[in-house]
Amino acid sequence: MESVRELIPLAKEVMAQKSRGKLVKLYVLGSVLALFSVVLGLVETVCSPFSAAGHLRDQEAAVAELREACEQQSLHKQALIGRGKAQEATQCNRALSLRQHAS
Repeated sequence: MESVRELIPLAKEVMAQKSRGKLVKLYVLGSVLALFSVVLGLVETVCSPFSAAGHLRDQEAAVAELREACEQQSLHKQALIGRGKAQEATQCNRALSLRQHAS
């Protein structure tokens, strides 16, 4: 608040000096940019917990998808191994039966 009280007399004093109009414009531009950056900082501070929670949820969802994919892949591998064993057993039985008839 003290700086605002000091700014008003300073602005009046600068306005009284008509030869330095560019200085006033530059000063006003700097003040507006500073105010804009303060407002953006406040908005970011207020919204950051919500965005962090969103990122955490996204990460958890990605981890869950990866786990599910790994589980499906392992089940698929187990199924392939089971089919392979069944085919080997069938082929082995056929081979034994053919040998008995051949001898």
